[in-house]
Amino acid sequence: MNITEIYNHVRKRTEEICSVLNTEDYVPQPVNFVSPPKWHLAHSSWFFEEFLLKKYLPDYKIYDDDFCFLFNSYYNTVGNRTFRAERGHITRPTVAQVYDYRNYIDIHMQLLLQLKDPQVHELLELGINHEQQHQELLLTDIKYILGCNPIFPVYDVNIDWENQQNSDSGFFAFPEGVYEVGHNGDGFSFDNEHGRHKVYLEEFEISQNLITNLEYLEFIEAGGYSNFNYWLDEGWAWINENEVKAPLYWHKIDGEWHMFTMAGIQKINPEALVTHISFYEAAAFAEWKGMRLPTEFEWEAASFKLDWGKRWEWTNSAYLAYPNFKKAKGAIGEYNGKFMINQMVLRGASCATAKHHSRSTYRNFFHPNERWQFTGIRLAKK
Repeated sequence: MNITEIYNHVRKRTEEICSVLNTEDYVPQPVNFVSPPKWHLAHSSWFFEEFLLKKYLPDYKIYDDDFCFLFNSYYNTVGNRTFRAERGHITRPTVAQVYDYRNYIDIHMQLLLQLKDPQVHELLELGINHEQQHQELLLTDIKYILGCNPIFPVYDVNIDWENQQNSDSGFFAFPEGVYEVGHNGDGFSFDNEHGRHKVYLEEFEISQNLITNLEYLEFIEAGGYSNFNYWLDEGWAWINENEVKAPLYWHKIDGEWHMFTMAGIQKINPEALVTHISFYEAAAFAEWKGMRLPTEFEWEAASFKLDWGKRWEWTNSAYLAYPNFKKAKGAIGEYNGKFMINQMVLRGASCATAKHHSRSTYRNFFHPNERWQFTGIRLAKK
């Protein structure tokens, strides 16, 4: 596909994700880290308006001055914005008006796509990948919103992500040595992947399989959530303050564990991959098993041998800049760099990740307590 076809395909996919929602589903924000579907639809359109149409399309007229304030996410360079925790308060503009806004942006983007400016192409690629990131967030936010409903509504009965299983077993061994990590410059990448460099790794082994529900149930039944010895101090405080006793979306019904899935509530499948796990839980499980989480460098060095892509995999690496990392000038420089504090790196991709949006150098990052993404556990040793 050419760039215009890719743009149109990605924009259509976002709306397909929302096509099964009722109007009432577009607005709730049950917690501050979840954004309403309506906000995602508008924000991903605002991105193209702010960074492309306003700058590069002659005589472009802004759709609505209020939309920049309402749908700017975190770009201080651009100006004031509504607080993240208050996105669910935005009952106006309506859902219908947001779809009108998306249509307005798409019409004008068709004009812009006819220009042959290299800088436009570079920002367009970023905008497309940005929207794909929001497609994954849309899916996980919708799941959280529906999961807060006591009748556990079905999003799509045909989605079976929570029942995905391993295809391999055992460990791969890697010798000590110097390995190269970071993006090699071919194809799209985010700025936090840049600065390809060498790292020295000690000899290590990494699991070919992810941890299953059955293995995690054994951790629970062995008192994993009640033994402080397995937990980092912050993790121990977190589970006690929040009364965490199991992965997110797990519910004990009539003495049996069930899980809320995209297809509704189901009994736990023991052979399926455990998911919706925080870094704290992943680290505690690894400690209980007498192993550890791999670093992001070990993960990348081993990725060519691993079956990855079903769950975002927690690593034991803090989210920091690579050598020679440089933030771009202006608002685009706020995309990744300013978040390099108090977050942990996840590698791979998940069942909710957009097609053609993953690569072995991709660095996802979240706070260690967050688990509403499709996260999982891969162990390492030595």
